[in-house]
Amino acid sequence: MGELDGSSSTSSLWLAPNPSKRWAELFFLGYTPFWLTLCLGIIVPYKLYETFTELEYLLLGLVSAVPSFLIPLLFVGKANLWIIIFSYVGNYFWTHYFFTVLGASYTFPSWKMNNVPHTTFLLTHVCFLFYHVASNLTLRRIRHSVADLPDKIQLAVEAGWILVLSYFIAYLETLAISNMESQEIDPKSYLKFPYYEFVDRASMYKVGSLFYAIYFIISFPMFLRIDEKLGDLWDLPRVAVDALGAAMLVTIILDLWRIFLGPIVPLPETKLCLQPGLPWFPGHTNQT
Repeated sequence: MGELDGSSSTSSLWLAPNPSKRWAELFFLGYTPFWLTLCLGIIVPYKLYETFTELEYLLLGLVSAVPSFLIPLLFVGKANLWIIIFSYVGNYFWTHYFFTVLGASYTFPSWKMNNVPHTTFLLTHVCFLFYHVASNLTLRRIRHSVADLPDKIQLAVEAGWILVLSYFIAYLETLAISNMESQEIDPKSYLKFPYYEFVDRASMYKVGSLFYAIYFIISFPMFLRIDEKLGDLWDLPRVAVDALGAAMLVTIILDLWRIFLGPIVPLPETKLCLQPGLPWFPGHTNQT
């Protein structure tokens, strides 16, 4: 993840043996409570978003994401580069699968790129940094725990954990940022952001979370490989190519879902794909 010498190591079963990568993981974990408290501890509970315009939403994304990029840039750069590429592709392209397959939409005021709010590009970066560092820690610990087992069992255990963790994170994020609609629930007991909507919320939680989990099923094991072995330090071009490879693999799988399984719920006509091909190409409508 960084440019520091990787000759020293740590005996921790959770943290990376490479000192630069270890520093990055600890920094991203330590930085997470800042932006999480800002978004889910202040802005959402106090409904400050009700007065937000495009500018305030953009500033929220910048305040959350820029420190996580600039501070590590002085010491490390590989983790940020990998996540920047992967999350950019995810927002620019894969968000349209959320529109056309999952029936999701953003309704808050925002300046957009390819019909995706700029704010989501920024917040996705810090979210994905946290998710992938958490995945690194748990995968590393699991590998130590099953190191004495046969190779096939090690692979099965690791694959099983990746599936479980990917679905859990996808489900938890969907639940955390969406509006709880049940009138029987005390609204003060839940974090509510009513401007991220779904055609069918129950289907999004159960099936849509599996669709979203595809991102992490591919990215978690690939991200872990960066500078994981002492003596095999990655350069930035290798990091970039790896992130692009992970993004392409996710794109293929998502589009196979779109072609063979289709939308998880009946969608309004404004969200339907009018002709074959990728949903962000001309000829596909998506009014969000």
